[in-house]
Amino acid sequence: MLVAASSPLTKIIPGLMIWTLVFFVIVFFVLKKFAFGAIQKTIDERREQIRRSIEEADNARDEARKLLEEHRQLIGQARSDAEGILAEARKTRESMEQRMREETEAERQRRLEETRKEIDAEVSRALERIRNEVADLTLEATSMVVGKKLDADRDRELISEAIDSLDFSRLEESA
Repeated sequence: MLVAASSPLTKIIPGLMIWTLVFFVIVFFVLKKFAFGAIQKTIDERREQIRRSIEEADNARDEARKLLEEHRQLIGQARSDAEGILAEARKTRESMEQRMREETEAERQRRLEETRKEIDAEVSRALERIRNEVADLTLEATSMVVGKKLDADRDRELISEAIDSLDFSRLEESA
């Protein structure tokens, strides 16, 4: 402590102390008048800029949340629309497949019916030819047995009546 008391920097000198206080007060008032105002103004401006930046960031965050929610809603709506379109497409496909099956079946039935009609017509024509052949053969056989030419129109009429009374259903069944 002795070393500290003997140092000229630690010695209390009343005149120096007064002048130091006077200059401190003068420097303080000059700084207050010129520097502190500008420094405070800069600090206030910076504080206001930071506050506005925070508000803008909050607004941007809120807007981003709103946009994200709208985006999610649009995606959900798009998915439901897509599912609806797919369901409608499936229904359309199924109805078209059913219509195609029905048309194919109708065409098959129509062709089958045409084929049956053609077969029935052919059977009828064949039976008519057989009747005519039997009538002609019977006339010839009778002419040979009797030994003279018979009246073709009258005999043919009698033979046709006899043939009509015959049962040809056995022939139709075997065909």
